[in-house]
Amino acid sequence: MTHTIRIGTRGSKLAMVQTHMVADALRAAHPDLQIEIKEILTSGDWKPEHGETRLAEASGGKGLFAKEIERAILEGDVDVGVHSLKDMPSFLPEGLEIPFVLEREDPRDVFLSHKYDSLEAMPAGSVVGTSALRRQAFVLQRRPDLKVVPLRGNVPTRIEKMKNGQADALVLACAGLRRLGLESEIKQYFDADEFLPGAAQGVIGLEVRSNDTATKEILSVLDDLDTNLIVTAERAALQTLDGSCRTPVGSYATWSGDRMHLKVEVASPDGKDRYQDEIEGTVESGEDAERLGQVVGLRLKARVPDDLLTDDFKEMNRK
Repeated sequence: MTHTIRIGTRGSKLAMVQTHMVADALRAAHPDLQIEIKEILTSGDWKPEHGETRLAEASGGKGLFAKEIERAILEGDVDVGVHSLKDMPSFLPEGLEIPFVLEREDPRDVFLSHKYDSLEAMPAGSVVGTSALRRQAFVLQRRPDLKVVPLRGNVPTRIEKMKNGQADALVLACAGLRRLGLESEIKQYFDADEFLPGAAQGVIGLEVRSNDTATKEILSVLDDLDTNLIVTAERAALQTLDGSCRTPVGSYATWSGDRMHLKVEVASPDGKDRYQDEIEGTVESGEDAERLGQVVGLRLKARVPDDLLTDDFKEMNRK
């Protein structure tokens, strides 16, 4: 019996590239599988009339990139949503889960500029564009004499905005540029141990209904266990901090044999305050990975001032 699986995705070029990566891998694993791809317009998709205002957390923040896709999954219109996992909120709607992830692409952040070869080479007062508070904070830690401005839109749109003079440079995720064939635009790679990536950066996650065992069975062949354990630890730290995609938090885990090393940093949006912690431990299961992330999250939560993670603080620093 031929089975059909319906994939929901945003319509951006990167989202479609990632969705076709998933579809091609599924066809290779299940030659008789029929695949339908449904493009879904989400509330987070940028339009020129939106300007460069960051996504309002009160309205759902980067969760807006997933809301309509998640509704389609819950209502049975699609079977699976394909997401850049770094853009997903720490907590998912009831009835949904992300049990499977593809192998991680390069997790590093990178520097792009049509004027300068590195962040260090930029003159004081130069403008860096990024839509992520985490990148803003980490840039300002290194170069407090620069100006960081919000710059929204998909990857090609942001590059075009930079070249049109809205910014002198950009900081973006290496993974997206690689998947789009735009790696030649990169001028500088930031050391992931120093410029910590966002939790699950470079990872494609597959979101399904929790009770949909048939779809889970089909998708399970795509899961990369090492990556899954890494993102479990990284996201557990974020959840424990009660952080979000809009909080300046870097969370980065790596393997050394069966031992995992996890480093987490919380920063103020202006980069002046920073709190780091790290841990290493043997990880053999999702529960082990989750505990590792929770330990670091709890230790940091005890040190980070309460107002650094409050909505009022984050709203104030978006303006």
